[in-house]
Amino acid sequence: MTAVQTSAEQSGVTTGQDQYPAGAQVVVRDEEWLVRSSMPTEDDGTRIEVVGVSEFVRDQEAVFFSGLDRIELLDPRETTLVMDDSPNYRRSRLFLEAVLRRTALPQSERRLALADSFLMDSLPYQRRPAELALSGANLRPRLLIADVVGLGKTLEIGLTLAELIRRGRGERILVVTPQHVLEQFQHELWTRFAIPLVRLDSVGIERIQREIPAGRNPFTSFKRVIVSIDTLKNTAQYQHHLEQIRWDAVVIDESHNLINRGSLRNQLARTLAPRTDALILASATPHNGDAKSFAELIGLLDPVAIRDPENYRAADIEHLFIRRTKISPEVREQMKGQWADRGPSHSVHCPATPAEEKIFEELAAVWLPGEGGTSVSSVPLFPYTLLKSFLSSHAALRATVSARIKTLEKKDDPQGTAAELVALQRLSELAADLTEADSAKFAALVRQLREEIGVGPGSDERVVVFSERVQTLEWLAEVLPAALGFKGRAARDCVRIMHGGLSDEQQMACVEEFGLADTPVRVLVTGDVASEGVNLHRQCHQLVHYDVPWSLIRIEQRNGRIDRYGQARPPEFRALILTSEVEGAKDDTVVAERLLEREDQAHRSLGTAEAVTGLYRAEAEEKSLIQDLLRGRTVDESLDARRSGADGEDAGLDDFLADFFGPVGEEAAPAEPTESGGSAAAPGTEASGGRAAASPVLPRLFDSTAQFLDDALREVYPDARELLDLERDQQSGLLSFRPPTELVHRLKALPSDYLREQRLRERMLVTFNRRLAEHSLQRARESSTSSWPEISLLTDLHPVVEWLTDKVLVGMGRQEAPMITANVAEPIYLVQGVYSNKLGRPTVVKWMGVTRQGAIDDTMVSLLHRCGVGPSMANKGHYRDSKQLREALPNVLRWAEEFLAERRDAWEAPLREPIAEYKRKLATWHQPTLDEGRDRQRLADLADSLLTTGRPLLRVLAVLVPDPDHKDNDGPPLVHLGPPPLSPPAVWWPRPAATR
Repeated sequence: MTAVQTSAEQSGVTTGQDQYPAGAQVVVRDEEWLVRSSMPTEDDGTRIEVVGVSEFVRDQEAVFFSGLDRIELLDPRETTLVMDDSPNYRRSRLFLEAVLRRTALPQSERRLALADSFLMDSLPYQRRPAELALSGANLRPRLLIADVVGLGKTLEIGLTLAELIRRGRGERILVVTPQHVLEQFQHELWTRFAIPLVRLDSVGIERIQREIPAGRNPFTSFKRVIVSIDTLKNTAQYQHHLEQIRWDAVVIDESHNLINRGSLRNQLARTLAPRTDALILASATPHNGDAKSFAELIGLLDPVAIRDPENYRAADIEHLFIRRTKISPEVREQMKGQWADRGPSHSVHCPATPAEEKIFEELAAVWLPGEGGTSVSSVPLFPYTLLKSFLSSHAALRATVSARIKTLEKKDDPQGTAAELVALQRLSELAADLTEADSAKFAALVRQLREEIGVGPGSDERVVVFSERVQTLEWLAEVLPAALGFKGRAARDCVRIMHGGLSDEQQMACVEEFGLADTPVRVLVTGDVASEGVNLHRQCHQLVHYDVPWSLIRIEQRNGRIDRYGQARPPEFRALILTSEVEGAKDDTVVAERLLEREDQAHRSLGTAEAVTGLYRAEAEEKSLIQDLLRGRTVDESLDARRSGADGEDAGLDDFLADFFGPVGEEAAPAEPTESGGSAAAPGTEASGGRAAASPVLPRLFDSTAQFLDDALREVYPDARELLDLERDQQSGLLSFRPPTELVHRLKALPSDYLREQRLRERMLVTFNRRLAEHSLQRARESSTSSWPEISLLTDLHPVVEWLTDKVLVGMGRQEAPMITANVAEPIYLVQGVYSNKLGRPTVVKWMGVTRQGAIDDTMVSLLHRCGVGPSMANKGHYRDSKQLREALPNVLRWAEEFLAERRDAWEAPLREPIAEYKRKLATWHQPTLDEGRDRQRLADLADSLLTTGRPLLRVLAVLVPDPDHKDNDGPPLVHLGPPPLSPPAVWWPRPAATR
């Protein structure tokens, strides 16, 4: 393989960086290395990540800086043309395919390249976030994915990251999530997309810091990391480390938590946003009803998108924001058969027991009297806190009463609190001796679980029970097992409890156990910590609201845990409604039951309930509702007044937010680049005006990755059956082998639990059979020992495929290119040409066939097929003497550069236009709270850095040579590239500098 980098002085253009494309070989410290990625730095030249090729450093990973190390850059004119004696020119074809695979797609390639290769259903709506991120409408891949609960945001994020990786823009990835979904997110990205993330929870970071030298940045130890936002928000501890790292892509899940300026989460986001190229935010509830807060969230993606944070429309940010609901046309049509329709929300009426009626009487008479009455509490909202505690359980009521007594006893006004203290003592006495026998809700819960749902010994049925109060959860976890008929060890194992007071490891363990079919867990009692982001639908379609949150958003979030993409059975919801015969009692029929009905109506008519009140936050909805109840309004009056702006305080807000929470993102996908864009089409393919799957994006010499891997194994390990203990099941497509040392070294990036539980260092099971991989994943969910599948799907991103690709690349000697006897009339040199920007990323990639006279064809893959290069071709062993072929290299390279230079402007046009538009917006940008001059210059420099700079990097890959035994009437006609140019190129290829 060969590469050249022309210095700034030689090209006459100040580039400010060196070009080291992925897949190129370089010589550093007298050893050969394969470039994995490169990025310019401010002080030390270009930072290149490499893996060792020569014997002494083979498969060792390293990082070099062109400003600090002597790096030998190879001159393509000095390429050695070598004989390939492998059967059917297998070695040459593998080498060309490996170069194609290792070359990053140019940034002008807008179409998706890998969408059909992963372990996910082919649903176009789930591709659209990736299409929008890569559309060029935004300078960088920056996007807020605001699809409602359950549509598959994790899958959409995974696909977007995969496409960035294929473009060389996803080497360093940071994913930030709530602590209870860390493992779930990590699991999905590996099992579905073969993207390994190292989980750095609080324990993981502590372990790394013990293993690395003091003061070293823990985030430099791994390239792709997933970490809890609760861990990272400790900016005092991690701020310095984060400021020293630049990421290719950052993902922040549940990003609505970032909005409040001055909060630790907000500070974290403001630290990460300018230090990453791609930024993906995800939230089903991204808006808190405040235009300025939402503008700040969008400002993390693009500071220039919104000029006036108090006055903007959906059209201003449509390039940064995508949102669909389950009833959106594209989702509804594509989801048929993939997501069972939800059933109704059943209200289970629970007539209060005599002991509970006494408490209702006390609350109605003393704490929440009717019209004209006065509450004993001096805090208007506290009586409703007391009521909600009681509607949850007697255990929660006792806790609330006890806490209030302690608060009042500390006050210096005994006379002012005396009446309330007396009333609290009466409530305490009424609740003191209550047990499960006195709880109408508990009796109804047991009946529902045993008789209606079928939970009990000998049954596999599962259910999730929600409550807002920790005391209720703890009480239920204690008394439920016996009431359901479980005894002995089964009683200890059948119920799991989850709430925000547990550590992240404990929360993840609860979710994993509940999701594994073979575990004894039957009931998960959980607080609303599980209402955001957690998948509980794998083995469960039954949900019970033990108490009902006074927020439509929270109800919908809870229901969304089992009502989501992939749910095979219709989700069923039940709510326990405590009723009372006491006059004036505010039982669950007053608020909870009505909220359940309104949430169900909104979900079926609008696809989401979060916009009903216009408040967009569960806490704000509950506070507003209680205030309206204090004013004497009903639930319906409160909801309708808020939405219509009847109070005057939010008039006009409805129309503004309707744009964002209506059909945002439902328009057609961005138009594809046209053929005039040159490199907007996949390198070596025709441009297409259709959707992403209209034509092949990736240039491929082999028909499939499976065929490539099969031939690569034969070439690299001809004795694989013995050397790797390779076993192949022809019927199922399963490959089983013992990974060699160099592959084991690469596997360290995989999740540690996965490595350990599946014993991957000893044996790997992989397949291209999607059904087999899906079956293995499903079988893992039915296991009680591990949620990790034993068989993984081989995708282009899988470490096994990447390892074999690199093995093929280094199988060709330094600066060597093979000669291939083909059906050509004259020698055709296969040349790769790459233009890059200041960030070292390719902007134009061309694969060319060039003759000595200057005739050029820039569709190398189709050219190879026309010339008969394929698995059935014969290797006749001609052209052992390459002297004459090599003497023509300088002229061939001059022709290639002239061809690229003449067409560069046309190819660059799709890139220049959005950059020019961005700079026009930047010129009128006004942000008085920031250092405008500094920030405007920084953003302008960023825009300029995306433009092509300098001269192209050229590499000679192979030479197609005529068959001397060919006869005119023998076989298909010989391939000609057409007439050569009228005059030789004016550009002379200078000898590059060998060091830096």
